[in-house]
Amino acid sequence: MVLDARVTDYDVLRVFCGPRGEYGNELGVVRDGSVLPERDDRQALAAKLGFSETVFVDDPERGVIDIYTPSARLPFAGYPCVGVAWLLDVPELVTPAGVVGTRLDGEFTWIEARAEWAGPRTLRRYATAAEVDALPVPEPGEWLYAWAWEDEAAGRVRARGFPGRGDGVEEDEATGAAALQLTAQLGRALNIVQGQGSQLLTAPQPEGWTELGGRVLLEN
Repeated sequence: MVLDARVTDYDVLRVFCGPRGEYGNELGVVRDGSVLPERDDRQALAAKLGFSETVFVDDPERGVIDIYTPSARLPFAGYPCVGVAWLLDVPELVTPAGVVGTRLDGEFTWIEARAEWAGPRTLRRYATAAEVDALPVPEPGEWLYAWAWEDEAAGRVRARGFPGRGDGVEEDEATGAAALQLTAQLGRALNIVQGQGSQLLTAPQPEGWTELGGRVLLEN
């Protein structure tokens, strides 16, 4: 099948925007997943669009979704779930990893998920936020989440994410799954600024769950 992104309807959201609606990670959402039911075709469209992730909605009422990077299918990812939770306004999302709880709270959209659902990545702490800011994009290899405290007492973190996949996404502007993992590792609520200025909020919950929240805007 030859894919043409121009004839496949999709929305573009920005997820984890800053306080004034700036920044955020672009997300492609195909609201009618039935137009591309085959995994190979979905993967091809995700590669063509080139977003960090693209989501296919297979059941908008039940919140059943399917998530792809430009090079792989994911059982779960944080920022796609936050974005689709805002778009569909449903109480939960169904992913291959598990059921994700969702809620809208003013300007923030929240999901509740588990850190172990996220794919493997290296969480590497640096001494200062300036060191994180100065990092060059590493060669393809490990998925690196570089972070440092901006204000440890207040739970404020500076972070950057480097997928290392070699699929054209050199730096991830906002990475919800990594935020979940860091929150689980530190055991406390965090206010994370990632990339150019995207904002992610987290809060540990009982029995190994974590809430992840942020602002979402519709680009088109």
